[in-house]
Amino acid sequence: MLLARARAQMPVSDLLRLTLPHRAARMLGAYLLHVNRYEVAEDLDARDEQLVAVTLDVARWFGRHYFRSRVVGAEHVPAHGAALLVGNHNGGFLTTDTYLTMAAIADRHGLARVVRPLAHDFVFDDPLLRRYAQRFGAIRAGHDVAQRAFARGDLVLVYPGGDLDTFRPFSRRNQIELGPRMGFVRLALHARVPIVPVVSAGTHEQLIILARGDRLARLLRLHRWARTEVCPIALSLPWGISSAFLPYVPLPAQTTVAFGPPLAWPELPSNAGDDDTTVRRCRDEVRDAMQRLLDSITHDRRPWLGPRGGMVDAS
Repeated sequence: MLLARARAQMPVSDLLRLTLPHRAARMLGAYLLHVNRYEVAEDLDARDEQLVAVTLDVARWFGRHYFRSRVVGAEHVPAHGAALLVGNHNGGFLTTDTYLTMAAIADRHGLARVVRPLAHDFVFDDPLLRRYAQRFGAIRAGHDVAQRAFARGDLVLVYPGGDLDTFRPFSRRNQIELGPRMGFVRLALHARVPIVPVVSAGTHEQLIILARGDRLARLLRLHRWARTEVCPIALSLPWGISSAFLPYVPLPAQTTVAFGPPLAWPELPSNAGDDDTTVRRCRDEVRDAMQRLLDSITHDRRPWLGPRGGMVDAS
């Protein structure tokens, strides 16, 4: 039944075009040759609840049977009203953390609770990826469209660490790395919405990042022509040791998603988002809350196997 529903939402022809070899070629073309760069209007009404439902059902199946996933603290996600979900990013281009996070929220509040993940430009540069991303409710990363989503009372999901975070070395898999980025805090302060920390453990064990390649990226000037600050090397299936920019088959690492209590600063003035000192202080508070939350779900964790005490759904 699930397979039939999935095929109805994604024809086999599209599925084949999303397979690893084809997707690798498309990504290389987009990054190296600057092909398929499109400027498209953001359509918040393009979200297809049937596609979302099927996608999250598939995520739940893999979460239960392949990643042995658990959820902690889903009660911290507001049932109503706008909020910014701020997560640690893991696992390169395969966003398992996004799907499992959205499935946890849907389990708690239903599909009518709209979650809009912010997506990198490369998703919207590819016509096929863009079409499915829009139907999934994703929006191109940017403050203007996020503000429009907040005005609807939606949840917006962002991973501010970006490539610095998702491609951090395996030895730092349990560390929050947001880098110098503070735009997400400015967004929340300007919109007067709370920030809900959400972290995952295990997603960074689905491939092994050997080196992030910061220096190599600077040498190759990747930021200028590929919009990335890293040139990571990974150990992954089916490629072995190769570029972490390639899609991959994830290792079956036990995965935990945890939500923390919302953070808000109602005492700050409406223009607080314009003050760098205030924004930096709030950013550090969010980062510290995320690190404490990640520490709480990794202190007794065995890589790939999960917590020593076994699986307990604490949601």
